[in-house]
Amino acid sequence: MKKFLKQFFKVLGVFLFEVIYIFGLGVYLIFYSGHFNTTRDMIVTTSMTTMTHQYFATFFLSNEKINEILAATRLTTTTEDQNLTDVDTSKTHQDKVGSLDGIEIQDVSTETFRAYLMIIDDPSRVSLVTAPSVGNVGSTTSQIVESYNAVAGINAGGLADDALGTGGTPIGLVIENGEYYNVSPYEYYSMCGFTEDNVLYVSDSVSKATLDTLNLRCGVSFGPVLIVNGSPRFSSGAGWGIQPRTCIGQRQDGKVLFLVIDGRQTDSFGATLKNAQDILYNAGAYNAFNLDGGASSTMVFDSKVVNKPSDILGERYVPTAFIVK
Repeated sequence: MKKFLKQFFKVLGVFLFEVIYIFGLGVYLIFYSGHFNTTRDMIVTTSMTTMTHQYFATFFLSNEKINEILAATRLTTTTEDQNLTDVDTSKTHQDKVGSLDGIEIQDVSTETFRAYLMIIDDPSRVSLVTAPSVGNVGSTTSQIVESYNAVAGINAGGLADDALGTGGTPIGLVIENGEYYNVSPYEYYSMCGFTEDNVLYVSDSVSKATLDTLNLRCGVSFGPVLIVNGSPRFSSGAGWGIQPRTCIGQRQDGKVLFLVIDGRQTDSFGATLKNAQDILYNAGAYNAFNLDGGASSTMVFDSKVVNKPSDILGERYVPTAFIVK
């Protein structure tokens, strides 16, 4: 028995040494050798754009190195002005409010992530709304859709709470029914929203004075812009890492696109911003914008959650959502 135990612990010791050695070698190669910079940058950008998992980067790298990587992979602000007249919404009003008609969901999954694309024929049915008790507590996307008697929806803007918060405090500017909510003291905002003509407006940097002239009926802060005037913004790169994603877009014929991509799961890792951009572009998006992702990413249709949110508790409480009446 002693001989067996001695042999067992010897084998166990060799095994643990090899595991530690391989792990240490992997850490060295990825974070310090320079031979796997793409992998390193993807890990850093992925972890640093989460609220609760930044330790994956901060444990191995200094703040200076992390900031250097983030700066190198950061998308520069677009200076291209959007041409709102390029999108024709004059023939899209179909008077199907409250109906599932005019809404299509496509499975656009890949080998590495699950993804769902919702196509809404009539952009006048789409609006940005706040949770019923916003400012105090948020609601799940399903609850928001139900409370507004809507038939579909996705989560929209970010929240200022920590990961375990109530989801009741939106980040940035919110416009609901033409009225400003949560006007924060920023000079410029990264915004998307709909004009009175039901055209999706997108911008990485717009002043409130300009927004006043646009007279948006609804809008929300987040970003970045993915597509503007038919031109994709990402040609390569890690973007903001691999995450669950929620995005919104619009075709030139006025049809609205909702995209939700699952992530942080063994059967769906998540997507880069370029992945999301490419799906929308291939679906005909002329303008597109990135919304809050991560654990918030949720798509609801006909009282059911279409995707699988990454939070182990299910849907996250959020302050805003884009809904389809």
